[in-house]
Amino acid sequence: MTQSIHQQWFSNIRGDMLAGLVVALALVPEAIAFSIIAGVDPKVGLYASFCIAVVIAFTGGRPGMISAATGAMALLMVTLVREHGLEYLLAATILCGFLQIGAGYLKLGLLMRFVSRSVVTGFVNALAILIFMAQLPELTNVTWHVYAMTAGGLAIIYLFPYLPRIGKLIPSPLVCIVVLTVIAVYMGLDIRNVGDMGELPDTLPIFLWPQVPLNLDTLMIILPYSAALAIVGLLESMMTATIVDDLTDTPSDKNRECKGQGIANIGAGLIGGMAGCAMIGQSIINVKSGGRTRLSCFCAGVFLLIMVVFLGDYLSLIPMAALVAVMIMVSIGTFSWDSLRNLRQHPLSTNIVMVATVAVVVATHNLAYGVFVGVLLAAMFFANKMGHYMHVGSDLDSSGNQRTYQVVGQVFFSSSDKFVSAFDFKEALDKVVIDLYRAHFWDITAVAALDKVVIKFRREGTEVEIIGMNEASATIVDRFGVHDKPDSVDKLMGH
Repeated sequence: MTQSIHQQWFSNIRGDMLAGLVVALALVPEAIAFSIIAGVDPKVGLYASFCIAVVIAFTGGRPGMISAATGAMALLMVTLVREHGLEYLLAATILCGFLQIGAGYLKLGLLMRFVSRSVVTGFVNALAILIFMAQLPELTNVTWHVYAMTAGGLAIIYLFPYLPRIGKLIPSPLVCIVVLTVIAVYMGLDIRNVGDMGELPDTLPIFLWPQVPLNLDTLMIILPYSAALAIVGLLESMMTATIVDDLTDTPSDKNRECKGQGIANIGAGLIGGMAGCAMIGQSIINVKSGGRTRLSCFCAGVFLLIMVVFLGDYLSLIPMAALVAVMIMVSIGTFSWDSLRNLRQHPLSTNIVMVATVAVVVATHNLAYGVFVGVLLAAMFFANKMGHYMHVGSDLDSSGNQRTYQVVGQVFFSSSDKFVSAFDFKEALDKVVIDLYRAHFWDITAVAALDKVVIKFRREGTEVEIIGMNEASATIVDRFGVHDKPDSVDKLMGH
């Protein structure tokens, strides 16, 4: 137990604290921006980011992953805030947390195994594009100073790690933020900074129970929003956990992450914060800056609160160009460039799934829609491919009166028509043997296809014998099949 605590918390103290500081600095403008998107005061997003990051450090299932207020969640809150106000948003956030805890106990995190690699790749690429697009407002209709600062920031980020000795000790994004802030202040550059994003809170968060009527009407108002927040939040968190798993070559407990996200959102709602989830951009920053354990996420939340409440005057001086440079680095590092190089090598179906996921996410800015489309297409392509692997061959015995059909492969909704069409019902035979030793029946569509074959042969006066059916197939056939139930067969044959 002691070794586990040390491994998950204190095995990388310096790296985690520095990475947490970088993440906290990058969280400030994003939390403010997401608050503006949702139509609430900036402190709602900042308090939420602090609480979620700190709580998830203890309760989450993925060390080194950053959770806070996110744009995907903010977009779902707009209508609720506009029509019912902040108090209903806080109540919806709390209910969202309970739904996510329930999902954890139902082990819905295991559903991630149905998400194919091509969908994950599409998700990653779409997020990279959205992160880059989110920086464009800071790079349009601005003076040349902004472009120069951004280019300088990117140069620092990519070149600083190559400096001898010191290059590996301090995260280059942190150096970028500090250097560009000093330059902007010293030279008195008139460029946009963090203070221009919105007013920073100057007090610590306090316990706030949502002032809403506790009745069925309130539940009916917030439940649709809470359910949507819970689904999108868990989806983004599970996908981000998978990506961080790959980056760090370590496993995560996705069911624990579901529960942890729920507890964190309940905490956020109780201190006046909005719902949040894992952030792929900030998680990439954390990993690239050397963050590996739960301490990095904890430090990010604590540093965020300290900076906005006690060091707000200094924090507001950070030029947005510095943070834009950091986020462009995140966008470049997040995008799977191998996916472009592999377009010619990968199957067409894999490429279609990946591109469709990217297109839908970028077009709708809704991660859930994109992942849903990707998973649906992947399932359709898989079913189609498996359907082609089913084959039916046959042999006629020496007497010419008996034919044996050998069925090989999977019989289910996609291959059932091919299964039926493989039999010649007009051939004059005394007996047909259907050999199922190397076949498997998966669903009621397959059972119905078998019924159709048997009954059609019997209508022609041919005796049918089925051999070699495995136990699993026999179970579903016995339950739903009708060819071996005389009453059902008579009805189907019109007797």
